[in-house]
Amino acid sequence: MTETKILLVDALSLPLAAQVHAQAWRQSHRDFCSPEFVEMHTAERQKEYLRQKQREGCRLYLLWAPPPAGVVAVSPKGVIQDLYVLPQMQNRGLGTALLRFAAEQCGQQAFLWILENNQGARRLYLRNGFRETGRVENGGRLAQIELSLSRPFPWQKKGDAEGGGAPGEKG
Repeated sequence: MTETKILLVDALSLPLAAQVHAQAWRQSHRDFCSPEFVEMHTAERQKEYLRQKQREGCRLYLLWAPPPAGVVAVSPKGVIQDLYVLPQMQNRGLGTALLRFAAEQCGQQAFLWILENNQGARRLYLRNGFRETGRVENGGRLAQIELSLSRPFPWQKKGDAEGGGAPGEKG
């Protein structure tokens, strides 16, 4: 059995990360965005989006199952962003592995924002110890809800909870 790996995205792996991001994003947004808007999110467009994230200081990671199966970004301020797993690879523990990895990159506290209608993601995050902070932003049709998690993370062994970093900003 091949081992799952989480790799830092570089210039060579950016197109793969963009393909995963585009496919998973389109699937996750198809029920509440117009078909035209969903189809605009091509791999090429998402490659530019992810490249901009990198320019802003985010670290991008690609989950290799194999094949490439998920992506996540972590901002310099400890905000987990753009966590996506391909639909055909979901319900295999890959989202949990990617979330936990991303949280461990965040320092003492990890933050993330979810759309209010994203119940699957909410269940994943709550199951892994994240809690709603009470912060809500209503910038569009759907509100975004902030969640956070502080060290020691529930899945860590004692003495394995080191890290530093600043609280998050919405990303």
